[in-house]
Amino acid sequence: MITKKLELFILFLLFSGLTRLHAQEAILSAGGEASGSGGSASYSVGQIVYTTNKSINSSVAQGVQHPYEIYLVSEIELYKRGNIVALIYPNPADDFLILKIQGFEQESLSYELYDINGQLLDNKRIITDEMIIALDKLIPSTYYFKVIEGNTEIKTFKIVKK
Repeated sequence: MITKKLELFILFLLFSGLTRLHAQEAILSAGGEASGSGGSASYSVGQIVYTTNKSINSSVAQGVQHPYEIYLVSEIELYKRGNIVALIYPNPADDFLILKIQGFEQESLSYELYDINGQLLDNKRIITDEMIIALDKLIPSTYYFKVIEGNTEIKTFKIVKK
């Protein structure tokens, strides 16, 4: 008799527990499994509804699958070739960049600033060993800053404007 009651109790717990389980669910336009010799991965395309909760230091996005990206934007980028040293900071920048160059002939150096689409936004001769380049009129985006000696490109810096 006790065995029968124990069996019924276990069955009750099992079935009542299964009805309370929830899994991820989303309305997608496409998705599936991809596999090959290196392994397999699942993918989803076109998630219609999602929300993002943000705080000062972090954010959490609701969704079925999210990419995991690690990237680093350095605050100071340095270029050294022979006796020419080019330093640009801060990166990411708010309103201005500081370009510091040592060991060059001032008459032969210039800079060019391009947007992400390759459109030239600014170009000037470098006349001192430390210049401040204004970014306050630019929208937050990624820009490319080229240092040029004569007709030769010395270095291209990737700049992030906050």
